[in-house]
Amino acid sequence: MTPPVLLIEDNEQNRYLATFLLEHHGHSVVSAADGAEGIALALAHSPRLVLLDIQLPGMDGYAVARTLRSHASLRHTPIVAVTSYAMVGDREKCLAAGCTGYIEKPINPATFIEEIGAYLSPSATIPPKLPPAPGSP
Repeated sequence: MTPPVLLIEDNEQNRYLATFLLEHHGHSVVSAADGAEGIALALAHSPRLVLLDIQLPGMDGYAVARTLRSHASLRHTPIVAVTSYAMVGDREKCLAAGCTGYIEKPINPATFIEEIGAYLSPSATIPPKLPPAPGSP
């Protein structure tokens, strides 16, 4: 059985939409509403991909990403920040915390599965060669 996608998202509507899209495309999903629960689920389920909101209650997504990367069993699991943080430098801050990729919210249902597809590939490892952020030198 293929490991699940772990979705760490505190907003119930965002969790519902992402879960619906993922399950509609054949992925199993486990979800958490906060960082501590997400870390526990990651350790219990060894997900094939972590979709991580950055603005979480209690422990922010940066701390979650760093914690996940500190566990040998999760060191090579792709972590994609799915966040409304879209200011200059936010993408780089996500990557510096250990995220493999970055998707801005609100997600586009028409392109979401395609956007995360590269990270679901069996050959996906961290860190992939990412194109520079728009406006970067």
